[in-house]
Amino acid sequence: MSTKLLSANKTVFKCLTALSARGLSSGAASLGSGPLKGRSCLTLKDFSSEEIKRLLWVSGDLKHRIKHEKQYLPLLQGKSIAMIFEKRSTRTRMSTETGFALLGGHPCFLTSQDIHLGVNESSTDTARVLSGLCDIVLARVYSHSTLEELHKDASIPIINGLSDLYHPIQILADFLTLQEHYGSLSGLTVSWIGDGNNVLHSFMMTAAKLGVHLKIATPKGYEPERSVIEEAQRLSKEHGTQLVLTSDPMEAAHGSNVLVTDTWVSMGQEEEKKKRLKDFKGYQITMQTGSVAKPDWSFLHCLPRKMEEVDDQVFYSPRSLVFPEAENRKWTIMGLMVSLLTDYTPQSPVPKF
Repeated sequence: MSTKLLSANKTVFKCLTALSARGLSSGAASLGSGPLKGRSCLTLKDFSSEEIKRLLWVSGDLKHRIKHEKQYLPLLQGKSIAMIFEKRSTRTRMSTETGFALLGGHPCFLTSQDIHLGVNESSTDTARVLSGLCDIVLARVYSHSTLEELHKDASIPIINGLSDLYHPIQILADFLTLQEHYGSLSGLTVSWIGDGNNVLHSFMMTAAKLGVHLKIATPKGYEPERSVIEEAQRLSKEHGTQLVLTSDPMEAAHGSNVLVTDTWVSMGQEEEKKKRLKDFKGYQITMQTGSVAKPDWSFLHCLPRKMEEVDDQVFYSPRSLVFPEAENRKWTIMGLMVSLLTDYTPQSPVPKF
C-alpha cells in the first residue's frame, strides 16, 4: 500500500513540476526569452513593453536569489566594465561597481582625470579602444550625443548612466520598487511634480508600456522636451493609459498612487539656482499635497534630496520609498548588465505586471 502511495505521489509531483515549468516557460516566452544580449541601453524608448518587463523580472530574480537566498551567482566572471563618469554620483557608482563585482566581474572606474572624452582622444577612438579592453561600458555624461557617439563606434554594449536627456537606469529602479510595494504596476497613477528633466523623460518613455498612468506638473518654462511629449502621447494612446500635463501640482497629485519629484537644480545649473527656487515656489511635496492623492499614496525621489523639494514629514514617513528605491538601483543595474551580456533566464516565476 505504501509503495503504491509513494508511486502516486511521484506521479503527482512530476505532473505539478511539468505544469509549473510549462507556465514559467510560457511566461518567459511572452517576455521575449533572451532578446537583449548584445544590445545597448541609451534610452528605454528603444525597449518594448515585454523587454522592460523582462529587465524587471531578471532584476527581481537576482535580488531574491542573491539577497534572500544567499546564492553566489558569478554570471559575469571573467568580464569587465568601463565606468566613465563625467558627473559624480553616489548611487550610480556604488550600485554598478558593487553589483558587477558581486556577479564575479571586474569594474574599472574612470573619471574625467582618467579619460577626457572628445578632448585628449576622440569618442570614436575611445569607443574602439574600450571595445577591445572590456565587455561593456556605462557612461554618465553631460550630453546625450556623447553616448550616441560611443554607441555608433563601439562593438560592445553601452549603458546610459545618466545624460542630459534620459536616465533609464533610475526608472528601472523606480518601477521595481513600485512593483514590490504594490504587487503590480498596471493601473497605477504616478504624478511627477517638479522639473521637466531627464528622469521625467525616462518616466515618459516607460510608464505607458507598463500600463501606468502619468500626470505631470511643471512650472511654465520647465516643461519636458516637445519631442518627448509627442512620443509619450503616442505611447499613451497605443497602450490605453492617461497622460496629463499641467502647471498645477495639486491637480497632478489628485487621485494619484505615487508622488515623485527630483532636484530642481541639477549639476551644471548652479548659476540658475536663485531663479529656479523662485520659479518652483509651491512645488514642494508635503502632506497637504498627499491629501488629494489616493489613500495608499507613496513617495519617490531619486536622491540627493533638498528640503525645498519635499519636507521631512513626507521624506522620512512610512509613505516614503526612497531608500528601497536607492537600493534597487543596484539590483536593476545588475539585471540590466546580466541581460545585455548573457543568456540568463530567471529561476523565479514571471511576476504580475
